[in-house]
Amino acid sequence: MPIRLTPTLGEQISQSPRTLFGGWICSGSPVVAEIMAGSGLDWLLIDMEHAPNGLDSVLAQLHAVSGYASTPVVRVPWGDPVTIKQVLDLGPQNILVPMVSTAEQAREVASAAHYPPAGIRGVGSALARSARWNRVENYLQNAAEHVSVFVQVETLEGIRNARTIAEVEGIAGIFLGPSDLAASMGLIGQQAHPDVVSAVKGAFEEIAAAGKPVGVNAFDPAVAREYAEAGASWMLVGADVALLARGSEKLAADFIPPRASGD
Repeated sequence: MPIRLTPTLGEQISQSPRTLFGGWICSGSPVVAEIMAGSGLDWLLIDMEHAPNGLDSVLAQLHAVSGYASTPVVRVPWGDPVTIKQVLDLGPQNILVPMVSTAEQAREVASAAHYPPAGIRGVGSALARSARWNRVENYLQNAAEHVSVFVQVETLEGIRNARTIAEVEGIAGIFLGPSDLAASMGLIGQQAHPDVVSAVKGAFEEIAAAGKPVGVNAFDPAVAREYAEAGASWMLVGADVALLARGSEKLAADFIPPRASGD
């Protein structure tokens, strides 16, 4: 029986009257992924770049969130065509590729994520969850409609090239990474620094001029709201591990007396 896939994040962004807010899943845990999926967040980032995730654990997390409305995005470790092919075959309809700083890099990412003649993605849909084992009608012919390919711009070079990156065919949108951007600006650990925020907002304008949606990572609520007002279409506003760390610290502070000086 034919299976109908859900709208991609790119489609959801284009149809939404507001910013879509998401949460980062860095724990590698399907249980935590399911808890996050049931929270009411619009989308979730399952991370392979800075989290203990391989193909098996990503698949388990995709299964865990599949019964919920939150849309999963998988961030691959880097723009390796083999990794992109393998991750797409796991069935996520949305991928994010980090550290893209030039239009040429973006073209290579787009090529890796699309079937010929548009790209070089290997054909294995009959064997893979991506096409639900050939239960998605005409998946090969319409695969580009079922996948949103996003790239992450997070260096000064990338900011300078933001418009040409956004203009690359096959790229659904740009996600900005203020943490690595701050480091590339000599402001490591200062992602809310006015110069970093200004650079991010400048990229917003360039990407919008290319007709592509722009997203950004912003855990500081005030900065997140500022970015939303400036035109961010989709944002990450928290992470599972950070929520657990801060929540457990609060428990300790609430219930455990402070140690006396000299203990």
